[in-house]
Amino acid sequence: MRLDLRLEKTLFLLAVQFLTRLPVPRDLEFSDDLLIRATKYYPAVGALIGGIGALVLWLSSLALPQGAAVVLSMAATILATGAFHEDGLADSLDGLGGGLTRERSLEIMRDSRIGTYGSVALLLALGLKASLLMALPVWTAGLVLIANHTVSRMAVVHVIATTDYARDKGAKFTVPTVTPEGYRVGIISAVLVLFLTGLWLGWVATFVIFAGSTALGQIFRAIYLRKLGGYTGDCLGGTQQLAELGALLAVSVWL
Repeated sequence: MRLDLRLEKTLFLLAVQFLTRLPVPRDLEFSDDLLIRATKYYPAVGALIGGIGALVLWLSSLALPQGAAVVLSMAATILATGAFHEDGLADSLDGLGGGLTRERSLEIMRDSRIGTYGSVALLLALGLKASLLMALPVWTAGLVLIANHTVSRMAVVHVIATTDYARDKGAKFTVPTVTPEGYRVGIISAVLVLFLTGLWLGWVATFVIFAGSTALGQIFRAIYLRKLGGYTGDCLGGTQQLAELGALLAVSVWL
């Protein structure tokens, strides 16, 4: 039992290391197999990131206007992740918008520079998320942050489980994969977080968060699946960002 708990701790910390810039032990065991098995903890890491954002929001709102508290909260989550997903959104939109062919789109996504499509998409996404959070009561906004950061990472796990990788097998990075057991753990984690936030937000509101996240995330998936025939790492980042935005849009309309 102790060995199992130790393994699960390692897998969780690997997921934290991959998705965030939060400190983890330097001697953390690593392998491609462990990284694949760690995918199941993406929603749990999302809850952690959302919790950081919620905590900063609640504490900041005690001394600052809500607008400033929201900006600080968003800054905290961006710092925690190293803008990992935001960069993916910008790069994927640059590729999808600027590439006339599949090959050209994939080539553009490899470029670390952000172009017009990516810049505009990123500014619109961040601005829209900020304005939606400002329109919610502070306590509600904090709970929504925890929920949507969780379900948006589950959207990433779903794409990995159900969609082919767009690049050739000779790509630089290990192709993301999730096992059937890992997919089930991810779903359970997301449902558990939604259940807990639903105790305060209400069950309908949490269902709306899930529905909005799923809808916008799957719309984006359909776009890059049609253009690329699969996903890339940048597409996963874009999926997370748009799924998070979809959850915010849906719950804001409902509430």
